[in-house]
Amino acid sequence: MKTRLAFGLLAVLAAAWTAPAWSQAKVPSPPWPAGDERGMANAIGPATWARCAAFLTQARAKVYELSHLRSNTMPLSAFSGPYAYKYNPTATLPGTIHAFNGEYLTGGEPAAQGTQMDALGHFAYLKGPWDGKSENPAAQAAYYGGHTQQEVKPTADSPLQKLGIEKAPPIITSAVLLDAKTAVGKGQPMKPGQLVTAKDLQAMLKAQGLASRGLQPGDVLYVYTGWGDFWKDPDTEKFYYTKAPGLSYDAAKYLGARRVVAVGLDTPFIDPVNEGQLQGKAGPAEGTPPATPFAVHHQLITQSGIHHIESANLGELAKDRVWTSCTMILPLREKGAAGSPVRPVAIGVPRR
Repeated sequence: MKTRLAFGLLAVLAAAWTAPAWSQAKVPSPPWPAGDERGMANAIGPATWARCAAFLTQARAKVYELSHLRSNTMPLSAFSGPYAYKYNPTATLPGTIHAFNGEYLTGGEPAAQGTQMDALGHFAYLKGPWDGKSENPAAQAAYYGGHTQQEVKPTADSPLQKLGIEKAPPIITSAVLLDAKTAVGKGQPMKPGQLVTAKDLQAMLKAQGLASRGLQPGDVLYVYTGWGDFWKDPDTEKFYYTKAPGLSYDAAKYLGARRVVAVGLDTPFIDPVNEGQLQGKAGPAEGTPPATPFAVHHQLITQSGIHHIESANLGELAKDRVWTSCTMILPLREKGAAGSPVRPVAIGVPRR
């Protein structure tokens, strides 16, 4: 009886702690100190951890895997080259009773394949568009927080000296899931290049009963577009990575103003990609600023310091209508890496 009462009291306190007024007052807000490398992840701490308590103490809470199973036959990004595990034969040690197994990874950019998280050093920007003919202007690139190319990546073969994935803390906080497949796609997976706008985000919050809660500083936002329904393993159609829906530029600015820590979509890019765009046969989505085909990457990473989770596995979470949850996202601490494979999870109560 005492144990049940204690858990009940904890749940009541947790519910109070998750109230927007308390939470917003306790979550740190920018401007961050000079030289900052964490961006909106500075919000992670006791206030965001407290939000999780209400979900962790629920008797009907369920853990949802938000990553795809990684394998040699999963969909692969053309930007990142091959990805393949080689499996060693079982080995034995003379004079012992031991046998053991292992494998090694070959290929390019394993951190940019499957469900993955972008570091703040993944994207930079130039003062003006490059014509593609003059000398490559990468040396003049600027990064989140005003960091320069010399500070971040001083030589062609150096790891990131600043803004690498190891600078991202464990992200443990409240999460909101918005069902754009239902609201924007009308029950069907959203189409290539189709946008989730700021207006759509606001409408979904209202439709899902979250208008009064809204998006709180320190939240992670997951957006289910339905594109993840096309993730197939083995990937025989080579379809998933060729195009996708995504966030609009005004949605990216809206999320920056609300100080979310990370944004995860069930798409490979976060940005919308039209049919033929990657092959140079089509332009970027409507409303994209000039010379900024990946405007959402630019705005969220370089301007707002917001991390991306790409190729999130959100279908089951959406099916169970788990609109709010506790999420935990732990990138690998690879020194100087521009991204990491991740295994995000959400803990929440199914509504059906």
